[in-house]
Amino acid sequence: MLNKRNTFFFSGQMISMILFPVFFFLPVAAFPSGNNYPPGSRAAAMGNASVATSDLWSVHHNQAGLAGLTAFQAGFHYENRYFVPELGLQALALALPASPGTIGLSYSYFGFSHYNESKLGLAFGRRLGEKIAAGIRINYLYTSIAGDHVNRGAITAEGGIIAQPVKGFFIAAHIYNPARINKHVNHGEPQPVIFRAGIAGLAGERLLVAVEAEKESDFKTVLRAGLEMEFAGEFYMRAGLSSGYIQSSFGLGYAFGKLIADMAFTSHQILGFSPHITVNYILR
Repeated sequence: MLNKRNTFFFSGQMISMILFPVFFFLPVAAFPSGNNYPPGSRAAAMGNASVATSDLWSVHHNQAGLAGLTAFQAGFHYENRYFVPELGLQALALALPASPGTIGLSYSYFGFSHYNESKLGLAFGRRLGEKIAAGIRINYLYTSIAGDHVNRGAITAEGGIIAQPVKGFFIAAHIYNPARINKHVNHGEPQPVIFRAGIAGLAGERLLVAVEAEKESDFKTVLRAGLEMEFAGEFYMRAGLSSGYIQSSFGLGYAFGKLIADMAFTSHQILGFSPHITVNYILR
């Protein structure tokens, strides 16, 4: 394992030489572009079909979902991508319901000391009526590469809407980087424009079904679908499918008191499995 550097006598420079081809020469579809990594184990387990759902991690997926929160929440997420710690994703999120909406703050960090990407975001979501909500977020992106490389930052925006035309059925849309900010924060990779649209609905009282499509500039449309089954109001089972490189996923969730713990595993058709774990605190 790469994290056992003392065992194999790997220096930081050797690790950089090994991992840089992963970042720059694997198909870009293997990694979300432009620092736009999707955290949250609930979403991961459902194939990231999350644009029309509402929870704390809507601060990343669709800020309109923040309008559905009624109490202060905080969460931590970690993904050990392909069991390589140097490709790990860590994220924090906070949500504070206030008048007239909910304020969200988020931070994510991908990579390791010799190559990393971070994103700091401030979000706001509110209801525009009984059946529609909207949200926006402003992000500061920063990419750091060890050595003589020039580290770079950029500012992007994103936003979305969620409508509930009938009880238990939601229609949503979200756009990332609509202003087409093209500063090369990733040293040669311009910021993408990403549009997502989807639906989510309750099939009965305990089964949630979500479907969405994502179109990233210069790439084919990706289709996603996810299921979430609730048992006794405390235990959840989830599964998802995608037409992209991340093809299948599954996971579990358990709520106990003010804490919610979620776990997921996603499968990449070339690189294998990635475990995800998320812990949320809700001030009920």
